Formats: sequence, C-alpha cells, structure tokens
Amino acid sequence: MFIRKHKNKSGSTSISIIDKSSGRYKVIKTVGCTDDEQGENNLVEQAYELFPTLTKQTSIDFTFPEDDIFLTQLRQGLKRIFAVGPELILGKIFDEVGYGGIPSASGGLFRHLVITRLVYPGSKLKTVDYLFRYKGIYTNKDRIYRYMDRFNLNYKQLAIDLTYAHTKQILNNQITIAFYDLTTLYFEVSDEDDLRKTGFSKDGKAQNPQILLALLVSTDGHPLAYEIFEGDKSEGHTLIPVVQAFKKKYQLQSLIIVADAGLLSSDNITELIRLNYPFILGARMKNEAAPIKQQIVSQTYTDGKTITLHKQKNIRLIVNYSKKRAKKDAHLRKKGLERLEKSLSSGKLTKEKINNRGYNKYLKIKNEIAVEIDYKAFRADNKWNGLKGYITNCNLKEKEVMDNYKQLWTIEKAFRISKTDLRVRPIYHYLKRRIKTHICIAFCSYKIYKELERNIKLKNLPLSAEQTINELKTIYQAQIILPKSKKKTSVLLPLNVQQQMILKAFDVNF
Repeated sequence: MFIRKHKNKSGSTSISIIDKSSGRYKVIKTVGCTDDEQGENNLVEQAYELFPTLTKQTSIDFTFPEDDIFLTQLRQGLKRIFAVGPELILGKIFDEVGYGGIPSASGGLFRHLVITRLVYPGSKLKTVDYLFRYKGIYTNKDRIYRYMDRFNLNYKQLAIDLTYAHTKQILNNQITIAFYDLTTLYFEVSDEDDLRKTGFSKDGKAQNPQILLALLVSTDGHPLAYEIFEGDKSEGHTLIPVVQAFKKKYQLQSLIIVADAGLLSSDNITELIRLNYPFILGARMKNEAAPIKQQIVSQTYTDGKTITLHKQKNIRLIVNYSKKRAKKDAHLRKKGLERLEKSLSSGKLTKEKINNRGYNKYLKIKNEIAVEIDYKAFRADNKWNGLKGYITNCNLKEKEVMDNYKQLWTIEKAFRISKTDLRVRPIYHYLKRRIKTHICIAFCSYKIYKELERNIKLKNLPLSAEQTINELKTIYQAQIILPKSKKKTSVLLPLNVQQQMILKAFDVNF
C-alpha cells in the first residue's frame, strides 16, 4: 500500500490510500481533500496513522500446518516478550552521539533513563515500572537516585561535551551562530530554597517554585549547551554569563548570538559590544528615541521592503515590512480592542485594573474617576502594523540577519518538545544535584530526538519524530526455546508497514 496525492481540476489535492497487491490500483480509503500545503501534510499524517488498521497487522498472526502441535510448542517455548523498538533505533543513535562512552555502573542506567524519557516520560517511579514491565529490567527508585547523585558529580559535563562535539560534527565543525532563549520549569513541591524560587512563570504556575532554564542551540535547533538559574532571577541577567561560559569552554573566537526582544536591554547591548560579541536581537522599535521612531513610520512601505538605520557604535536597526504580518497585526489589535470594549461595557474593568500590559495601554483615566478607551492611541499604533525590527552589530547582509533571526522558532520548538514530549516539568526532585541530573537527562534526550529527526529527513521517511517513536514502542522481540534443539533464539514479531519501513531505513535486519 502507498499514499497517493491527486491534483483535482479545482486546484485542491486529494489524499488517498492505494493498494496494488492484486496487480491493479485500488483505492482503499480516501482520507480527505485540501487546498493548502499544511492541510495536505496533516492529511498525509492521518493516512499513515490509518495504515495499521487497513493492513490488519495489529495482532500477531502465526500460521502452521499442524495448528494444535504448533500452539503447544509455542506455549512451551515462548519465554519472554520485550519492547525492543526504542533500543534498536534510539539506542543506535545514543551510541552514534557518543553517550555510550559515559560510565554507567548500574546496568546501563544512564542509557535507560535517556531513552525511556523519549518513549515513556514521567517520574522516576514510572521509569522503574516501564523498565520492568516492558524490558524485563529490574531496578528501583533508590538505585536511580544514587546514580543521579554520582552522575551529577562525575559525568554531567561529559554528557554536555559529547552533545556539543556531535552537534559540531554534523555541522561540519563550524559553530558560527547560536540561538539563545530562556524558559521556566516549575516544581510540584511548594518549599523554596536557594535554587527553587517563585518568580514570573511562563507556564502560568506563579504559585509554584521554579528554576530558569537557559538554552543554546545551533542552526535547525541542534543543542549546544544549557544552564540553570534561580527561579527569581531576571531574564536579562542570564544572557551574558551563558554566552561567556560557552565561548570560553569551547574556545570559540567568532560567534553570532541571536536572541529574542525580551532579552534586549541597554545593559546587555553595552556588555555585548564591550566584549566584542556580534549579535542579532529582536528590536523594540517603540522604545527607540523619537527621531528614530519618526524615521521608521515616515517611510512608505511595500510588501517586503527593508530599511536600515545606523545607530551608534556600528549598530544597525533593520526594519522590514510584511503585508501578511500587517494583516495579522491589525487583526490581533482589533480583537484586543473588542475585548477591552466588552469588559468596559460590562463594568468589569475599573481604574484599579489599568496597567500598561497588552491592549490595556489603550485605557486612560478620565477626570480621575472614569475609565475610557483611548481610540487615538489605538489609531496611532496602526502605523506599526507589519513592521518588524532587528538590532545587530554583525557584518551580515539584511536578508541574512532576518533569516537567522527567524530561526529562533527552533529554540521555541526545543522548549515545546522538552515540556510536552519529554515532560521535563513538573520537576519532582528537591535536591539540587538531582535537579541538575534531571535537566541533563532531558537535554541528552532532546539531542537524541533531534538526531532522530535529522535522520528521518536524510532517509526520506514520511514520518515525524513523534510518529516514529510511537511506532518504536510497539516493536517487540520474543525469546523462544526451540522445541527440538532446545536452543534459545530471538525473533522480531510481525511488523506493520511503518515499522518495517523504519527498521529498513536504519539498516536493522528483521
């Protein structure tokens, strides 16, 4: 069976599952029809998810001429069944990255912790249950905790160094640009200490203690390094220490740092310039001096137009206009205004609730007792629709600056993967050394995830990393004692189409 994309006369595309086993093309199922590329990708994913049900390979189907004899011998010979898919593929990547060189005295415990976080993320107690239930490996929570203590003391930096070395290798030994961002990770426990502090939470968990996780990634989101900070530390005070430590550790002479506008501050820019670090930062154009703002809004913009304004000390402010962005900005601004109008008319919005966040900046106090909407400020802000600014001191061309900044989405994706797929939070540990090991395990798991993603692309597999991992979960191996020779052997159980495709792509015999 295969998936067919058919272009209709109307311009839309139909996605169908086709079978040719009888020698003729037969439509097994029409998944759907779409007009855009994203919808097409979604339908293709749905089609692959339907494969197992259509191929009827969700159960094990043994055939033998003498069924009763075979079943009796099978019951006598079948000893154990294990989930081996994750080890076959993710374990292979684990070794290719170099993590196999990390000492793991407790029966390969580091390997199990990293791979299990990809296939069955959760608490260490759940890890213990998974290893026993699906892999036949017995361990316990205390043993894991003791290993985490040793790992933090002896092997954490080695794991980070191996990650960096492999990322550098796949980038042809050229690390010239790094993307930086920060997120928060919260704890279930309520007690604070010198690391776990309450602060501004990006997870909406302001009541929970948290830590800050700073991450550096390369082009396409490959991990380079990370650092953790106290939960109440200001975001702007994290950028310089992380970049300095990273450059010093790996002796990088020239490295362009790309960061979001949220980390833009005059202090950061001053320090980056003093250290002679090239950077690309998102610009807060409305915070610029009045002459600069006047130059920006006085321009006549067409779709794709870019202007460059030169500031002090070789700093450029690059401003780009996008018609699509302008439409989106106008829509969001209008929606924000409508919410304000609704809240104001219902009496829910009072002068006590006025702040300068979001669309509340369009509110003002009238005669010191009444709140009204400042429509003049709303109309004035429409001049900024479609404009995006970039602050830089590097020598790249305008388009290169903008293209590099756009790759910040890869680090946002890294945080999403870490928080959802790897479930790095909430954190259940309270000892600092175990918190550090927990983050390092998640960092290494993310590296395996990105390597899986890269290999899938290189091998032209029509699956996402998430879909591939889901398929690996149900690849089992049976240990059998042959009835005549009494020899032990292992066999991979019958596989569906996607699983066969994955194993073949990674050169695994089955």
